[in-house]
Amino acid sequence: MKSKIILVLVVVLYSFNTWSQKITLLSPNQKIAAVLCAMDGTNKGEWSLKVSYHSDKNTSEILPKVNLGLSRSDQDFSKELLFLKASKPKMIKEHYELPYGKKLVRDNEANEVVVSFENPSKAKLNLIIRAYNNGITFRYEFPEKKGSYSIKDEYTAYQIPKESMRWLEKWNPANEGLYATSSEDKILQEEWCYPALFNSADKSCWYLLHEADLSRSYCGTKLSNTQDVNTYKLTFPDPKDGRGTGESKPSISLPWKSPWRVITIGSLADIVESTLVEDVSTPTSFKNTDWIKPGKVSWNYWSSNHGTKDYKIVCDFTDLAVKMNWPYTLLDWEWDGMTNGGNLEDALKYIHSKGIKPLMWYNSGGDHTWVSSTPKNRMLTHENRVEEFAKLKKLGVAGVKIDFFESEKQNMIKYYLDILEDAAQFEMMVYFHGCIVPRGWSRTYPNLMTSEAVRGAEWYNNGPEFTVAAPEHNTILPFTRNVVGAMDYTPVTFTNSQFPHLTSYGHELALSVIFESPLQHLADRPEGYYELPDEAKTFLKEVPTAWDNTKFIDGHPGQEVIMARQKGNAWYIGGISASERQEKTKKIKLDFLKEGVSYRAVIIADGKHDKAFDSQVMVVDKTSTIEIKLLRRGGFVISLNPIQK
Repeated sequence: MKSKIILVLVVVLYSFNTWSQKITLLSPNQKIAAVLCAMDGTNKGEWSLKVSYHSDKNTSEILPKVNLGLSRSDQDFSKELLFLKASKPKMIKEHYELPYGKKLVRDNEANEVVVSFENPSKAKLNLIIRAYNNGITFRYEFPEKKGSYSIKDEYTAYQIPKESMRWLEKWNPANEGLYATSSEDKILQEEWCYPALFNSADKSCWYLLHEADLSRSYCGTKLSNTQDVNTYKLTFPDPKDGRGTGESKPSISLPWKSPWRVITIGSLADIVESTLVEDVSTPTSFKNTDWIKPGKVSWNYWSSNHGTKDYKIVCDFTDLAVKMNWPYTLLDWEWDGMTNGGNLEDALKYIHSKGIKPLMWYNSGGDHTWVSSTPKNRMLTHENRVEEFAKLKKLGVAGVKIDFFESEKQNMIKYYLDILEDAAQFEMMVYFHGCIVPRGWSRTYPNLMTSEAVRGAEWYNNGPEFTVAAPEHNTILPFTRNVVGAMDYTPVTFTNSQFPHLTSYGHELALSVIFESPLQHLADRPEGYYELPDEAKTFLKEVPTAWDNTKFIDGHPGQEVIMARQKGNAWYIGGISASERQEKTKKIKLDFLKEGVSYRAVIIADGKHDKAFDSQVMVVDKTSTIEIKLLRRGGFVISLNPIQK
């Protein structure tokens, strides 16, 4: 396979006059190809990538054109780029572990080529391309050693065949919208959040667009097809984001590399199980991660929006964590105004006396947010953070939730990363809320436990529309938002908040498996869990929040999803349906189980109505199939534990 790539490159290097030849980079399994093309057939001008996928049946050109280039404050790097050389293909092979996530052990390999260009001023630009077995990534590099500039624009743009189905979320600074589906003559034109999901025109392939390894040297970007309905261009933040604070165009110093542009490619299983966003991100420099401990969290905001102001409510949710064997409880906003029998110090004393670890909320503060909720401004500067983290460490607080960022400009990216670095010095876990979608930072800063950046159960407080939207929305998220990083949806609610559920109890229970978040904030009030039948309570006590492996079993965005996750020798399966009109019967094959081992399967499925369960226990093995009935908007869970002989 390497020899094929080298041959193509050699032809390119010695065929400048004709340029009928192109640089082609294949994935190690040869299923994915990226072709670098000159727009006008010469070795100078505009350049693009073409991406194709080879399935068992055919080859599909999924991205016929990905525009390339940048414009810097001093000069352009897009229209008259002269090809200089291409490096010999290099094999990238990595093995690493994270203390949480959809997989414990990560192995990946790719072929990489660095293509060098210069513009008419002789200034250099490199394009670094990698072909993985589950996607294509590329980034820009200015290799020269001196100079400081701003980036006026990035011209990266993905041309999507109009027949391709697409699932996209309209841009909003908190990344808390719903996904809209469109294709052909009904394509919507907007600015869009990451990640964006597409199904190829011939239906043989899926791909997800995102970015990774975003650093202080750039801003977050989004996608826009406002200029061309079928072309999604990378776009910088709106100047008005963050109340107009910060520059929307990033400033850089040479040498410099952009974030990775990430195209995850393959079957739906390849998409759901992918760790590509973390694979291409910078490895951590943390020497010790023993203090980073995933777990479930009791959370009082959903059922009582001002719950943390009430000492008795805080104690009730601490007791819930004790009874459910959850290690954490979160003190949400307004803990600095706690009354009704005690203050913060009293609450922390009570929490610790019960063997539970507290997490505490902060407003990100500053002029970038209108929100005045307290405590505010305690995270704004390095000095603020050091003072606050030192106090929290003495108080036995395990982590912080920080809210209301409202911008993805470069100054805010710096703020995020400064928080993570300062928190790590005090062994403090971090949860971002009202924030950016994950960009692979969990690999670099494994104290980043989870991020919101999703329309989650909190929206049952915000209006009636989520009641109707939630069943379908829940079946889209495993293929989109939750693919690229931990997602704190605050799931598993059985009672109602301001607005009711339409999802069944089985559907809600399944979200504890379907949605991945190392700190999983389970949002219902105590009686919502206490009143569950014993089997469901036991499941919520035992289900992990960090996994050794993840397997996609069945599903389709907006319709249904069934996933299996492994922890040690045990497996947990969750399935949900979005169907509004009909019940479903699913047959679950257990061929992923270990050969020659029998398992005790506890099945908790929908009962006679949406607030009832039907539970059963059976002995199964690798050859078994379990048949399960789902109500409308229903769901189920299965726990599988080896039987000791």
